Amino acid sequence: MQPDKIFNVGKKYIQQLIEQGEHVQQDFKFAVNDAKKIARSMVAFANTDGGKLLVGVKDNGVIAGVRSEEEMYMLESASALYSKPEVPYTIKVWNIDGKTVLEVDVPKGEAKPYYAPDEENKWLVYIRVKDQNRLANKVILKVWENRRKSHGIFLEYSHNERFLLSYLEQNHDISFSKLCRLTGMRRRDAENLLANLIALNIVEPDFSSSKTITYKLKQQNP
Repeated sequence: MQPDKIFNVGKKYIQQLIEQGEHVQQDFKFAVNDAKKIARSMVAFANTDGGKLLVGVKDNGVIAGVRSEEEMYMLESASALYSKPEVPYTIKVWNIDGKTVLEVDVPKGEAKPYYAPDEENKWLVYIRVKDQNRLANKVILKVWENRRKSHGIFLEYSHNERFLLSYLEQNHDISFSKLCRLTGMRRRDAENLLANLIALNIVEPDFSSSKTITYKLKQQNP
């Protein structure tokens, strides 16, 4: 995908973006030299709330500029070849003091889940959490599936639901494996239970751990 035109008067605009730092909807890329890796970032944005890649910007916010037009083709390959379904995006090219910065906007996806290959070429679903790309688990995939259902969600308030909600009232969170162990539930049943409660905004995933997704009661707005 080629940009419509090159913008020469965007220094203040780009600097304002950089000052925001990396966050759930913005990521800095010093260079695009691995189409599969950049596809994971694009997929993560599409699977979450959309986002912006600033290519030619270092992690510390210093503008280095892109090194060649090859990076434009890497972005095109990331979308067309290494994203399933293809992730839509737009590019603006900014000339900042003689250095080129690519502003790549990825909208929130309408066809999620979007997949991208990992280092071993296994196609996985990524989401954006704070300033990182994280793997989505089966619970999150089922949440999306539930929210697409036109007939709503049927939730049976059984012993397992009562146990989980009671446990979370007394404890900050619970891991998936601990839920299965304490209730004796099969993995599939535990996935469905959590996905239903998340889709109903009763429970929410907690990504504060860098290794494990846990689950906690959703904070209700007053």
